[in-house]
Amino acid sequence: MAASSALRALAPPDRPTIADQVFESLQAGILSLELPPGAKLSEIDVASQMEVSRQPVRDAFYRLSKLGFLVIRPQRSTTVSLISESAVLRARYIRTAIEVENIRTAATRLTPADHAALADLLAAQQQAHAAQDKRLFHQLDDQFHHEICQRSHVGFAWDLINENKAHMDRVRMLSLSFASPQVIKDHGDILDHLIRRDATAAADAMRLHLSRIADLIDRLRFEKHAWFESEPSA
Repeated sequence: MAASSALRALAPPDRPTIADQVFESLQAGILSLELPPGAKLSEIDVASQMEVSRQPVRDAFYRLSKLGFLVIRPQRSTTVSLISESAVLRARYIRTAIEVENIRTAATRLTPADHAALADLLAAQQQAHAAQDKRLFHQLDDQFHHEICQRSHVGFAWDLINENKAHMDRVRMLSLSFASPQVIKDHGDILDHLIRRDATAAADAMRLHLSRIADLIDRLRFEKHAWFESEPSA
């Protein structure tokens, strides 16, 4: 009998494991800056607050440390990592390569109904900005980019973007107090080019939009110096 014939297919999980839920909750807190860079975390405290055992917390801490969001010092402390400019710019490079290619595809594939749906998202972003709802604005920002991928029939591209953009998200969230109007304008420009089916102009607009994070880092490093790693000189 072949070895593979003795194996049974696994049933799909009905819901995330406790370890996954702890990981997702902690990651959301880090990316939203509710757990700011430098904040100390304790397995015991987190387990108590979330009403779980220490093992899933330990697993979540390990996963977050491998992603570069926690610094674990055995027998000493666990802290939320400082923001690494080099990690942010690496994420920007990967995201730009994917999204510029995708926006060219979107310019030829999106329909008037797709354009209308993106316009609705843009209007919702404007409302979130007016209401000073940063969390909702950030969600709608992601949704705008996500919808472009999905509606272009390259949803897998967003999966890759989502895996690589996390280090950008803390900078994006931190900058929303002053950068939201520019984000709205950039999204409007991208949408205009998509409506005109101008793939080159849409790609240029997307590249410019994603490049702005370098300027955001410069401003935020000045305002929140203690939250950023000291980068080695070039």
